[in-house]
Amino acid sequence: MSGETARPAAKPLGRRHARRQALFLLYQWDLTGQPLASLFEGDPDEFAARLATAVSERAPALDERVTGASEGWPADRLGTLERNILRIGAYELEEETVPAEVAINEAVLLAKRYATDEAARLVNGILGHLSSERAA
Repeated sequence: MSGETARPAAKPLGRRHARRQALFLLYQWDLTGQPLASLFEGDPDEFAARLATAVSERAPALDERVTGASEGWPADRLGTLERNILRIGAYELEEETVPAEVAINEAVLLAKRYATDEAARLVNGILGHLSSERAA
C-alpha cells in the first residue's frame, strides 16, 4: 500500500437536495454551454448526476413538451432557472420515477425557493397540464 487512506464514498443526498444540486448543474450548463461533466465539482450525488445528465440529453424534447403545454411561453422565452425546473419536472413526469404529484410538488418548491411565487404558479400550471395529458 502507498500509505494513502481510502476516501469514504460521499453520503447520498436526500432526493430533494439532489434535485436542487441537479438544478444548479443544469442552470450552469444552460447558461455557459459547457459540457455538463465539466461542471461537476468533487463527487456529485449519484441521483443528482443521473438526473442532470438525463435532463440535459433530452433538453430539446423536454422544451418542446413545455412549450406545447404553456400558453404563450415557449421554453426559450422562460428564464434559465424556470426552464430547468420545468425540464426536471417534465422529465420526472415522463419517466414516472415518482408519482405525478411528487414531481409537480418538488418542481413548485424549487421555483418558490429559487425563483418567485409567480414562477411557482407557472411551473404548477405547465406541469399540471403535462400530467393531465399523460393521464388522458
